[in-house]
Amino acid sequence: MRDVAIQDANLRFQAAHPNPLNRFGRKCFSQSDEDGITLEIIRRLDLSAGTFAEFGVGNGLENNTVILGSLGWRGFWVGGQDLAFDPAPLPRLSYIRDWITLDNVAGHARAGRAALGVDAVDLVSLDLDGNDIHLVGALLADSVRPKLFIVEYNAKFLPPARFQIDYDPEHRWGGDDYFGAALQNFVDLFSAFDYDLVCCNGYSGANAFFVAREFADRFPEVPVDIRDIHVPPRYQLYAAYGHRVSPRTVAALFS
Repeated sequence: MRDVAIQDANLRFQAAHPNPLNRFGRKCFSQSDEDGITLEIIRRLDLSAGTFAEFGVGNGLENNTVILGSLGWRGFWVGGQDLAFDPAPLPRLSYIRDWITLDNVAGHARAGRAALGVDAVDLVSLDLDGNDIHLVGALLADSVRPKLFIVEYNAKFLPPARFQIDYDPEHRWGGDDYFGAALQNFVDLFSAFDYDLVCCNGYSGANAFFVAREFADRFPEVPVDIRDIHVPPRYQLYAAYGHRVSPRTVAALFS
């Protein structure tokens, strides 16, 4: 009953949020409702069977790009832990296992693109519970310019409040509020590279979606004011949601 109540509260929150794009949020393999927002954005961008990169993927069973495997996309993941399945035989997914730092993030991006045989990817997601804004800045500075960029933000800091942690290559999240960066900091960074904020996920207030400015006309209903896009922290995590994800399911999506 707890999860049913949370789901009902989330749907009511979405319906009342000033950003209509928020209402597309639904969960499939993402941590909360990021999948639905991603699917609507890539639909508007006319992306099919595209390419992706994700930095920070956990064991590979719950992240922002698993859903893309079901659409025929190809991509690469970078992360610091073993996956729950063997990616080696999968033709549309490669995995670089390494602790991500400023010294290697751009190199891993170049290696991942080379493995795909592409000069650029269509979508990038980064969620590392710490140095995120520093690593995103390094990728942007190295000409990583996807059409859609998804990042984790520290939702505690309401716009226009600014906050970001100092870079620490050994940072590990301690379960407190010292992680990442405020949404305003990310807007400042992405604006300098011609990206616009179009959505924050409503179920948890954890991920922000930035779209290349050349596609701004495809999101006419998105509010101009960052305060009408921001979602505060709503960390009511489900004890369970649907069936447990099987490693065989994820592997099959990229076969």
